[in-house]
Amino acid sequence: KSKYSKLIFRKSDTVPEDLHQMVQESFLALREHNCFFQDLVRIKGKDFLTPVSRILIGNPGCTYKYLNTRLFTVPWPTESYDIKYCSPQIHDACKALKRLNDYLHIETVQALQGQNLLENKEIKDTTVIDRKQSFAASLTEQESVSKDQSSVCVSEDDRSIKNRTSYNLTLLNYMDPLQMLYLKQEPYFGMGSMAVSWHHDENLVGRSAVAVYSYSCEDSSVQESTEQELKGRDPAVWHVGLKVAWDIETPGLAVPLHQGDIYLMLDDLNMTHQHCVLAGLSPRFSSTHRVADCSRGTLEYILGQCELALQNLQTDSDSMVLSLKSLEAAVVKQAEEIHNEVEFEWLRQFWFQGKRYLKCTDWWLKPMAKLEEFWRKMEIMTSLVLSEVRKEQQIEEQRNETISCFLLLLKERQKLRKEWTAR
Repeated sequence: KSKYSKLIFRKSDTVPEDLHQMVQESFLALREHNCFFQDLVRIKGKDFLTPVSRILIGNPGCTYKYLNTRLFTVPWPTESYDIKYCSPQIHDACKALKRLNDYLHIETVQALQGQNLLENKEIKDTTVIDRKQSFAASLTEQESVSKDQSSVCVSEDDRSIKNRTSYNLTLLNYMDPLQMLYLKQEPYFGMGSMAVSWHHDENLVGRSAVAVYSYSCEDSSVQESTEQELKGRDPAVWHVGLKVAWDIETPGLAVPLHQGDIYLMLDDLNMTHQHCVLAGLSPRFSSTHRVADCSRGTLEYILGQCELALQNLQTDSDSMVLSLKSLEAAVVKQAEEIHNEVEFEWLRQFWFQGKRYLKCTDWWLKPMAKLEEFWRKMEIMTSLVLSEVRKEQQIEEQRNETISCFLLLLKERQKLRKEWTAR
């Protein structure tokens, strides 16, 4: 209760039956259409294939980056967006997951509000006890205590709760443990085989919640052990493991997950604790809903950045010759940084993953074509900078400053191109 109070668990029978059916059918439809993919992620300079297969579904134009790999959402049906899906089943699956997302948002808001009420009640109860114990304290001291108390008990701003619970995407996971040749053993508490090792979820809005819907394809051949002597967790059943971050003295927690169970990680739990997924024997799907930090991860953002960089490019109305408006170091630096960002954070990340998204929708093809067009113009801008700084009439001090920052970014580009070519 004290170490894991921000983990909320909901049994499957608390969830509407029709929602279970829609979501579970969507998992199976996406698997049938081969929409789950292992990601090639980069850890400490080395590439690894994830044992879990994934697909990202969410708001149109959103992305989610983890372990140096950027995933692009298959957009769920959204008003004012024209989204064409490769099959009616994929459309229905994305629609079902949007409905699950809305349901989990409401559940999370209610859970957070409930926790806030409980915390406020505990603070008030503690204050009453303190007042009885320190009845002899001076009136001034009592006033200062009550002032401190009033500041602590201010209920959390509804807008803050909304921002930290408005899930903008879900990362779907699928794994069949019997198809895996090797699974790492949990190293600290002897919890058994891990499908996903201890970690914090990355790239999330601060103190935002994470909601997870779990669906293990249990059947009669995989039965829970009923032996009374069994110690620890049942290896046939999937579990979520939780531990206090950088602490193996405090006992870890392993919570069994059955068909349709839900758990919520509230407030700062994702940062103060680490979690892992402990493999059972049957195949399992999960839908992990997040408030991704999209400050630098939306299509709208990167298109805006491109337009900012291209403000320094002008076309002569008569000759149609392209030239730069400014050679100031700060202007050149900004454009070349955006040049690198669009190439390595977007274009190469997208095409590195091949044509996987075309199994679901062609939604990203037009935006990527637009980004490539902007990138080609930025390549021209780089050439123009090179030709301008070679000219003798440039003021030497300004010229040296421009060359200095420009060369750093060109070296970075060259290094990254070599890395991506090797990958």
